[in-house]
Amino acid sequence: MFGIDEWDWQAGKKCVVDISQIKSQYQRVDELSVSSDGEKVAAPVQLEDGSFTACVNGSAWPHRFELLWYLRFSPTGDPVALARTDDEWTLVVDGKPWESRFEYAWNPKFSADGRSVAVLYKRDDEFGVAIDDQDWEEGFTSIRDYSLSPDGKQAAATVQTARLKEADITGFFEGVWSVAVNGRLWDTKFINAWNPVFSSDGSSVAAEIRTDVCDYSIAVDADSWSERFGCVWSPVFRPGTQRVIAPVRESGMWTLVENGARLWERRYNMLWGQKFSPDGGRLAAVASPHFGRWTIVIDDTPWESTFGDMVVAPVFSPDGRRVATIVKDDNHWSIAVDGKVWNDHFEMIWDPVFSPDGQHVLAKAERSGRYSVVVDGKVSRESYQALWDPCFSMDGAKILLRFVTDDKYYRHVIPASELLR
Repeated sequence: MFGIDEWDWQAGKKCVVDISQIKSQYQRVDELSVSSDGEKVAAPVQLEDGSFTACVNGSAWPHRFELLWYLRFSPTGDPVALARTDDEWTLVVDGKPWESRFEYAWNPKFSADGRSVAVLYKRDDEFGVAIDDQDWEEGFTSIRDYSLSPDGKQAAATVQTARLKEADITGFFEGVWSVAVNGRLWDTKFINAWNPVFSSDGSSVAAEIRTDVCDYSIAVDADSWSERFGCVWSPVFRPGTQRVIAPVRESGMWTLVENGARLWERRYNMLWGQKFSPDGGRLAAVASPHFGRWTIVIDDTPWESTFGDMVVAPVFSPDGRRVATIVKDDNHWSIAVDGKVWNDHFEMIWDPVFSPDGQHVLAKAERSGRYSVVVDGKVSRESYQALWDPCFSMDGAKILLRFVTDDKYYRHVIPASELLR
């Protein structure tokens, strides 16, 4: 997590802001958002004249807007929101609106280091990506998915390259979709394209493509694999390389391939959500070993446990030795760690958080409208009006809790031993 070693890790509980006072000052207060370090809490608020702004730690931004929504904190701690002014949309970063204005803007994304932010936009009936208030020079007929390079300096998006007349099936199958990188279009066009992703060094882009009525593949830097499949899901680059891994469907079953060649030998009813361990040495994915059951597969070896409703993308421990995930079975939510599900279940649960040594797992969970921290399957004594994901210090000795209780938002650093005992 960005800058975690620079956060205030001195043990203690601090009331950052009284939420009830904020509610008394404004006509409306929308969903709260909290910075990763817990030092700031913000929400879109409506003033008496009907305009909107953001309130951060009890102080309102000076600018007023016709609408303000999707307020989030960047990894560096800046509050960022979409806003409409004079019937045009823009992005507001820490209270300062971008100079760019759009007919519409949506789907803000932050770079991995948190220093850049981007949005999709529509202007003059064309679509593009803007990064840090810099728009693409070239606009496109339509835009679908996009991603940022790890350093936040580049964007890749799937775009429609030409307009089609109504019911122009022939034109559609000739191919009008491709990938634009920093506004520059790939030379190759496809029937469809989805989910562009960057390599770890930002030098290459891969995407799902459709090449014929029932043929799908992966394209890397405009060159498609020669292999064709019944379907494909989102590709990922093997860390530190230009090699691409993707789930593919062959003869009615799914497996993983690397650069078009079989990587895993087993075949599954469904396979997706592949993720590498932090060191890149292990690979896990969500799979259905048989119809109606779900599990996690690690290096082509599935867990023995399966679940009927849902399994979410795997989460590796920092050392890559352990894997945890959210599971849902018989309409009950819980966490499974290394194939073993916690005994307790919940109305809702959030992503598991490993301790730095990988020995413990925390998660935020909901029961009866209250939120608690669950530690290795045991529910902590305290429950809260609102709660954000817990976080370990770098050495694992302390835990940061961010919560609302009695309409007050608190930042609380506690010794890890208090929760892990």
